Amino acid sequence: MASHTSRLLRAAALLACLPALHAGWDDLLRSVNIDPSRLTVLEGSSPEAVRLGFHPDKKTVRVRGVTDTFDPKLQIVWQHQTEIPVYITPARARVFTRERWTGAPLAAGWAEAGRVYFWTATPIGEQGFERYPYLLQAVVLLGLHPQAHARDLWAFFDASYRLRADPDFLASLWRRGGIAGIHVTAWQFWEPDPQRDAWLKALIEACHNQAILVYAWIEFPHVSEQFWQDHPEWREKTASGQDAHLDWRKLMNLADPDCDRAIHAGLDALVTRFDWDGINLGELYFESLEGYLNPSRFTPFHPGVRRQFENSFGFDPADLYDETSPRHHLKTAVPMRRFLEYRAGLARSLQVKWMGRLAEYRRAKPGLDIVLTHIDDRFDETMRDKLGADAAALIPETERLDATFLIEDPATVWHLGPSRYTEIARRYAPLARRPDLLAIDLNIVERYQDVYPTRQQTGGEFVLLVRRAAEAFPRVALYFENSIAGPDWPLVGAAAAPRVEVRALKGGAIEVRASKPVHLPWAGCAEVGGRRWPVGGEDSILLPAGTNVVNRCQGPAARPVEDLNAVLLGVERTAAGWLIRYESRSRAIVKTRENNSPAGRRFLPAGKGQFKVGN
Repeated sequence: MASHTSRLLRAAALLACLPALHAGWDDLLRSVNIDPSRLTVLEGSSPEAVRLGFHPDKKTVRVRGVTDTFDPKLQIVWQHQTEIPVYITPARARVFTRERWTGAPLAAGWAEAGRVYFWTATPIGEQGFERYPYLLQAVVLLGLHPQAHARDLWAFFDASYRLRADPDFLASLWRRGGIAGIHVTAWQFWEPDPQRDAWLKALIEACHNQAILVYAWIEFPHVSEQFWQDHPEWREKTASGQDAHLDWRKLMNLADPDCDRAIHAGLDALVTRFDWDGINLGELYFESLEGYLNPSRFTPFHPGVRRQFENSFGFDPADLYDETSPRHHLKTAVPMRRFLEYRAGLARSLQVKWMGRLAEYRRAKPGLDIVLTHIDDRFDETMRDKLGADAAALIPETERLDATFLIEDPATVWHLGPSRYTEIARRYAPLARRPDLLAIDLNIVERYQDVYPTRQQTGGEFVLLVRRAAEAFPRVALYFENSIAGPDWPLVGAAAAPRVEVRALKGGAIEVRASKPVHLPWAGCAEVGGRRWPVGGEDSILLPAGTNVVNRCQGPAARPVEDLNAVLLGVERTAAGWLIRYESRSRAIVKTRENNSPAGRRFLPAGKGQFKVGN
């Protein structure tokens, strides 16, 4: 007995002398709602690390490239080479990160008595992800789990990557990851095709069965590959006179009346052919990110556009690139400024027209959600001249149509850290009378800038991007679902649930404070506010925003509502069962215990409403 007591006293003494968590660690853990109090951090050859078995050898190693067990093939490169001792690690520790060429251990940990001990050979960096991208994945594997998560994210879906994938598998993966809406590359289904149409209809059905809404994502002035091939006369032109096939997009001249009518007819057919929940009009503006200094990418220079401009301003915009003309852009700035303003105005008028047309589809399908994806021009103010983007002019239009304004951060800022979303939100706040209609789109892609430790955002960097975005905006979208690394999927939903506090109370109760509805991991029966709780799955409960006290109760989970793709406002017990109150900007989906078949799935009308369930 004395031996056991002495061990406890020594452990308590050790914990008392451990330093507080580094800010990088604290930010990482809180970004996915993990309680930091159960983690002991060890670093290098600190006295605590040595006492627990991490001993520096006389040998040293220079570290620049590392490997991690969560993705051994991933290229992880530190910005600065660091020379450190080669460490001997205790047998109980599992090594997660090693120096690429020698295998020297760099990060390791273990769990003991409900606590996780984690060691790194070097400081982790101020942001928490500069050297060890998968720290969070490691501590989760060792037993520290997120205390709450959200299921309100959007994600973009490029069908060309996934046409052979099983729709049910995809939908299940997305919903478990916190996805509430998927935006499908509709241009790949522009022309009817029996086989492809059948696959998309199966995907939409699978998503609806998982309480996921499906949006038609269109990318005007790109229409479709076949449309480009069939109508060379309507192809947009660059300032160098070439067809505007830029990157993957093949741009059409939307200002041409005949082209406009043909696209409108095609959109009518697309919208009625599938059971869409919304439409996303994405990136309707002009090229390019290099601006007018690169004529081979600068649009629009279709002869029809040039005539319209000349009729209004008295000169052909082609003169801007004619070295013999006094209006050449290197000789004077005024003519180019006139064209840039005209170009921004043309983009704005096209966006407003097409947004109005999308809103008209609500007559046949009430609750159809409308989204405008628009490049940021407030944080990167060069985007107006480069692309013709003008958020200030468009946000009032999207608010008038009750449409979401989805801000896309341009490639020029992808190398900046997660805090940029706070600044982007600050710059858009004065423009929006309805901030609830603002959203942010995160591009999870390989970056062209020099970035560390990975070319594409993953691990701690990815998680912090989602968390900062969710703190700054009411809606977050991810581009795209197939670019999210496998190790990141289990943490996406937790990162999307900011401002959550989970506190243990006397008697085993838990108090949850949240700024929006969150899912609390919970197996078995749950009581909330003294009532047996009816909303959630087998392993979680869905709580409304605010403060909720959760207790355990006897019996099985028996939650009649398994999932709800809407904002949960509250529940009331009735003689016949439960009355569930909700709010949704689009039509919503509820899954009940009978929902294993489409007969149990129910669509709910947009707005504030309520529905009844038994039990």
